[in-house]
Amino acid sequence: MHTEPNRVCDLLGIRYPIIQAGMVWCSGWKLAAAAANAGALGLIGSASMYPDVLREHIRKCQKATDRPFGVNVALLYPEIDKLMEIITGEGVKIVFTSAGNPATWTAFLKERGVTVVHVVSSSKFARKAADAGVDGVVAEGFEAGGHNGREETTTMCLVPMVCDAVSIPVIAAGGIGTGKSMCAAFALGAEGVQVGSRFVMSEESSAHANFKQAVADAKEGDTLLTLKKLTPVRLIRNRFFDQVREAQDRGASVDELKALLGRARAKQGMFEGDLDEGELEIGQVSGALAEVKSAADIVREIWEEFEMTRKRLGEG
Repeated sequence: MHTEPNRVCDLLGIRYPIIQAGMVWCSGWKLAAAAANAGALGLIGSASMYPDVLREHIRKCQKATDRPFGVNVALLYPEIDKLMEIITGEGVKIVFTSAGNPATWTAFLKERGVTVVHVVSSSKFARKAADAGVDGVVAEGFEAGGHNGREETTTMCLVPMVCDAVSIPVIAAGGIGTGKSMCAAFALGAEGVQVGSRFVMSEESSAHANFKQAVADAKEGDTLLTLKKLTPVRLIRNRFFDQVREAQDRGASVDELKALLGRARAKQGMFEGDLDEGELEIGQVSGALAEVKSAADIVREIWEEFEMTRKRLGEG
């Protein structure tokens, strides 16, 4: 059990300073509850949910755990006002926001007693988030899966710069899937870590078995950042990725890329398991992932390796 003072644990009411990322099509109530019960912070990923579906996931999670959990909200979501009304109406006390201006909704949430953490890809955005009143920031490096920053700043470069830029707690994300990488993030000044790709490969993840196998089969270099004209996203190379790359190479317009992307392409890949035509979002750390485990085992293994690594370095 974590016994040393830690601002992330204190802020979120959790045992270990580990956050299970709220990932599109992978982070439903089962994963969030399992991560929470293991002592981490579980997050429901709302970006792939209609408002009534989010309400259902929140209520099921509340029944499955008495530990803190939260909701990740992409601020670009078209019906965000409905999501925010549901989140606050259902009594959720922790919200992680991303992909948008934190000034838009932070005050609304804080007035209703919600702890707000915002995901950033630069120290400039970290300062803006702090100015908007958020309680903490996630500094997410270029290695991360899913939607990503255009700056392409790696986690090792980004985290110390964000820590220097703000006084609120900093949670590191991007390329973190082990206790060793968690220890490295703490050495850079982070006080917690957000883990995504490793939890995709959990038993409780709602990712399709085909997608989990694709992640297990992925080797170093099998993911690339693409769609920079729209919103940059890190994907496993497949037929859809090749179509995107071909379109970009010939100078396709934003409208052409949007048409190629279409609707529900991420659902097609990650949730329905179409490995050829679907969008397969995952981080660079996928090259080191081979085994599906329970969320509880993932949290325990990360924490035990973190403690062992700190002890080993302390004895050096």
